[in-house]
Amino acid sequence: MLGRTGPFRAELERALPERPFDVEFWDGSELPATARNGGPRFRVSSPDALGHALRAPGQLGIGRAYVSGLLEVDDVDAALRLLDSWRPPPLTLKERGRLALSAVQAMGLRLPPPTPPVELRPRGRRHSRERDARAVRHHYDVSNDFFALFLDASMTYSCAIFSRGAKTLEEAQEQKLDLVCTKLGLEPGQRVLDVGCGWGSFPLHAASRYGVEVVGITLSEPQAALARRRIADTGLADRIDIRVMDYRELAGERFDAIASIGMVEHVGAVNIDLYARQLAGLLAPGGRLLNHGIARLRVGDPEAGPFSERYVFPDGAPLHLSRITLALERAGLEVHHVEDFRKDYAETLRHWAGRLDDSLEEAIRLAGPERVRVWRLYLRAARKGFQTGFTSIFQVRCSLP
Repeated sequence: MLGRTGPFRAELERALPERPFDVEFWDGSELPATARNGGPRFRVSSPDALGHALRAPGQLGIGRAYVSGLLEVDDVDAALRLLDSWRPPPLTLKERGRLALSAVQAMGLRLPPPTPPVELRPRGRRHSRERDARAVRHHYDVSNDFFALFLDASMTYSCAIFSRGAKTLEEAQEQKLDLVCTKLGLEPGQRVLDVGCGWGSFPLHAASRYGVEVVGITLSEPQAALARRRIADTGLADRIDIRVMDYRELAGERFDAIASIGMVEHVGAVNIDLYARQLAGLLAPGGRLLNHGIARLRVGDPEAGPFSERYVFPDGAPLHLSRITLALERAGLEVHHVEDFRKDYAETLRHWAGRLDDSLEEAIRLAGPERVRVWRLYLRAARKGFQTGFTSIFQVRCSLP
């Protein structure tokens, strides 16, 4: 049995006297915007959306309603701008109680809505090998074909570099891969490690263009399987070895150079020193390391919000650049060069989001509507983070004396 939305709308209108957005409810009633230029329009298609918001007030509850399709918005980019610029007025405990009671009445008699199946609740010790493996599989094992919808032909899932003349995503990713090889000073016959090799774009580029031998490691079996097929198709199987393993499992090997591209974000503060020591211990004397990863810019901000923790990057932990370089120096490495590509990543994400939007029907077929909603929101929110200076991305080049 459904309750009436009238009392809830009245309480919401009282709590939010100034509203730069419209709300449409499941019974066809509306709460209009008070701003002259309106704003994004939210559609609450079921009282279960309120159930999610009541069970987990804040970002997580609203995120669950959105992922479930119970809360829709006509313009995701406008909604993200609204969340960044608009601050609702503070509510007293009594006002919050009236709002919650009216929401319960509007829901009527119904069971609590189920948590969306694409949500992951990490279990076990944070950043243990087992928990890291589950977190990585949650993000990457969606479908190789799904990622191919919005990545470039090389299947490079990291920041492309447009600021050096590239016009297309393909050109910008090739520019990035070549820049990494150049910074590492790769020469024929050298042995190179790629930590977090993904679908093999860097091993393929380094082996084919620079004549090196590459070991690539990933925690994703589907990624490794596709990388091996691509390597076999190009005739480079004798130069590239793709392994499914954790970086902490590597031992007894030496490399002339190590590339870690888009992997350090998964390490976390608890393991950043171990990560740096492990990589330094794999380098031959005089060997080079390039660490390419996202970092937080603002001191005091949390590592990640609850929506990202459950739906996008469980246990993802972009650290500050100073913490990363400190770990590298503690491990005995000498830092030579640091370069940021914040605007390049914002442009990369613009391309990815546009390509995904152009293939929505196929994306839904491959990954399901809930996960596609997650990704459409994630790509835009990540881009906004780079545009506003919440995050940046840095390449840190160093060597083992």
